[in-house]
Amino acid sequence: MMKRSLLLKLRFGAFFGMAWNEFAPLSSMAVTVNPGSAFNCYWKMPFRKKCRITVENINSEPMNLYYQVDYTLTDVGEEEAYLHAQYRRSNPNSTSLHTILDGVKGKGHYVGTYMGVGVNNNGWWGEGEIKFFMDGDKDFATIVGTGTEDYFCGSYNFENKKTHQYQEYCTPFAGLHQVIRPDGVYQAQQRFGMYRWHIMDPIRFDSDLKVTIQDLGWRSEGRYLPQKSDIITVAFWYQREPHARFPKLPAKNDLEVN
Repeated sequence: MMKRSLLLKLRFGAFFGMAWNEFAPLSSMAVTVNPGSAFNCYWKMPFRKKCRITVENINSEPMNLYYQVDYTLTDVGEEEAYLHAQYRRSNPNSTSLHTILDGVKGKGHYVGTYMGVGVNNNGWWGEGEIKFFMDGDKDFATIVGTGTEDYFCGSYNFENKKTHQYQEYCTPFAGLHQVIRPDGVYQAQQRFGMYRWHIMDPIRFDSDLKVTIQDLGWRSEGRYLPQKSDIITVAFWYQREPHARFPKLPAKNDLEVN
């Protein structure tokens, strides 16, 4: 991580859109994941003095790590902001509201969301709205979405109308790239991975930012269903320093995917 600049402190797989420890192809402008275990990141990461990148293996099993870091030594403008990324998990979510990002102070722009959802109920699970509270917002957010699939640039439950199955897709800026289907034995739960990069439409803030998404589905008679899903998110944003203190990463057992 960059000293007094870039701050990336998160679970490795989730940073690349692979929260569930299973491979799924991902092809986008900011991140690509290719066979067999090729994780590639193209987020711009400016630094002015020095750069340090660390990876910690908290597993008891050995880790094989192959890497390539490309960089250019050039002047960084005074107005250039640093990349930040933050991991959060609700497992299970107990309030039907998952916080993607909170406590951001300063001026910057939000550039992306990765979200993994492990559902614990039947039926449609993605009716929740994403909300961006910024620059003094309290009860009412400046930006309010219309549903989970809409925010990730899909529609109507991500359903293929011919097959009546969830339809994976990858585009430069948004996708539902991962659908893990139950196998009738040990893979008992549905799990999903999706991303939305605000590269062409950054969300700019002047003083503060908070991002939340509701964990809501449908129940009988068209009512909303408060859910208790397993939700993993990584938020990506740029801001001027100093940044606010990050929350601690969950303990090893709370990071584990079962």
